[in-house]
Amino acid sequence: MRPDPKQYDEMCKKASPPSPLVKDCAWAFCIGGAICLLGEGLRTLYAAMGLTLTDAATLTSATLIALSAITTALGWYQKLASKAGAGTLVPITGFANAVVSPAIEFRNEGLVTGVGAKMFIIAGPVIVYGMLASVAWGVVYHFLRPLMGG
Repeated sequence: MRPDPKQYDEMCKKASPPSPLVKDCAWAFCIGGAICLLGEGLRTLYAAMGLTLTDAATLTSATLIALSAITTALGWYQKLASKAGAGTLVPITGFANAVVSPAIEFRNEGLVTGVGAKMFIIAGPVIVYGMLASVAWGVVYHFLRPLMGG
């Protein structure tokens, strides 16, 4: 017997434990904020070492990517993500994790068919649809700009 949609929704509600939404959001905010605070601290440190702000920002991004890749390889990033949820999706660290995770998972299949082919299995769609969205918005902006007096 197949349940109708209403019955199915009721079964799902009974089977799914309630989520502590406020607690989860607060925890994600704190962890995401801590990652951003780390990035700001690194940028300030690099600037204090005499780098230009542009160079300090570039080195900060590279450091955050490296730290995310290392913690992903050690299995720590996933543990943090399971507790912090969306807080670990801070763009640069979350993206680095999304590239490194499949690369590690499929390394046994070889460098080309494993790591190379599977590295962007998660991040690839983000890149593709991000680029498509930027092109679409660029076209919209191109045609709306004259109407806005620009």
